[in-house]
Parts: sequence; structure tokens; C-alpha cells
Amino acid sequence: MNQLNSIILEGNVVKKAEFSEPKTGFQVCKFPLAVNRRTKTPDGETKEEVSYFDVETYGEMAESCYKWCDRGQGVRVVGRLKQSRWEENNVTRSKVYVIAEHVEYKFSKHKDDASKNQKTEKAPEAAPESAPVQAATEASAEKTAEAVF
Repeated sequence: MNQLNSIILEGNVVKKAEFSEPKTGFQVCKFPLAVNRRTKTPDGETKEEVSYFDVETYGEMAESCYKWCDRGQGVRVVGRLKQSRWEENNVTRSKVYVIAEHVEYKFSKHKDDASKNQKTEKAPEAAPESAPVQAATEASAEKTAEAVF
């Protein structure tokens, strides 16, 4: 039985994406994503909570993210969580980050006309199991776009 490891995040890019090519023909793009959540306290006051996630993309999607992921750009990321572990000064460390399988760029009033259309990139290495999630996400994106516009 396959176990589920899937995440959908919608937020804003915190700083310009970083692009690298650690091996010839293997591109990596990394960017931090801020996701806001508003809740009400028992007193009725609105409280805002911000969570930050590190996102990685590979291949053609990495090139696209480097081009489009500027500070403040709204994005929806569908992917999976990955944990890296290493030892530093005899202490085991770990970090959890998001591997993006699908990135969607949101409309931005501050971008030129070419970026006003939603851009969608799909990971070339996306597994077939992710197709239902991707289809559901795309359907949700269409509903969101209709509501916004």
C-alpha cells in the first residue's frame, strides 16, 4: 500500500528565487513561501499567523520558477514533503521542505501584461498517482479564478 505524502500551499514568495545547476543538466530552484492564516481569539479579535515553507523545484519547472518567482508573487504549490537529515558537531539535524510537483502563478497587479495570465508549470517527473490531485487542484484554481475576476 502506498502512503500519502501530499501538500497544497497558497501564499506569497518571500524573496527572489535562487537558481543553481549542481550537476550538468540538473537544475534546482529554491524559494521561501509565506502562508497567512487568520483566526479569531475567544475575545473576538482577529489574529494573523504566518508560516514559512522552503520550496524546491527541478528541471524545466526550476527555470520557470526562477523567471516568475519574485518577492511578493502569489503562488499555489502542490507537492510533497521531504526530510533531510545530517550530522553536525555530533548532533543529528533535520529539515523538512516542500518538493513542488506543480506551481501556479497568481495574477499580480504589479507585473506587466504578459504575467497577468495565470502561468502553470507541471513537473516533468510527476508520478501518475499525482494526476487526481493535480486535476482537483486545477478545478479548484478555475473556481478561484472565477471568484476573483
